[in-house]
Amino acid sequence: MSLRHALLGLLADRPASGYDLMKRFETSLSNVWPATQSQVYGELGKLTKGGMLEVAAEGPRGRKEYAITDEGRAELRRWLTDAGPDPVRRSDVLLRVFFLNHLTPVEATAYLMGEAERAAGQHRALEEVERNVDWGDDPLSVNGRLALEYGMRFMAMREEWARWAAEELGKTRR
Repeated sequence: MSLRHALLGLLADRPASGYDLMKRFETSLSNVWPATQSQVYGELGKLTKGGMLEVAAEGPRGRKEYAITDEGRAELRRWLTDAGPDPVRRSDVLLRVFFLNHLTPVEATAYLMGEAERAAGQHRALEEVERNVDWGDDPLSVNGRLALEYGMRFMAMREEWARWAAEELGKTRR
């Protein structure tokens, strides 16, 4: 996924200003694809220059409202249907696991239990999001709920795996 496609997806629903898009990122996409204000505004400029967006309205203090063009919609559809997701190949967590033998058994177990606690904390944070979001039946709410469920299940799995790995490590180092 790229910021480009996240913006096209948000603007496919309705026109928005950079400020509006930042708010929508903060309330929906930030858990799966965070973006800074400078990244969003930079990408809006590139998409406009590339013909995928247009400035639909201008307001006070240089406020611009962007709308997706037919070319932008075609790119969004192409990305959704033709391009498979990039598999995540790097994991700092798992890279460290490969070298746990360089730690004492107590340190290695502490690392894995720390990972279990981090995953549990992230799971709790996602559960809090679920409780506090006013879920609607609009596409962003429905799809956001699907993504949130993925995150909660993934964090539960990471916690379970880390606790299992600590136990397995204890068996092999005895």
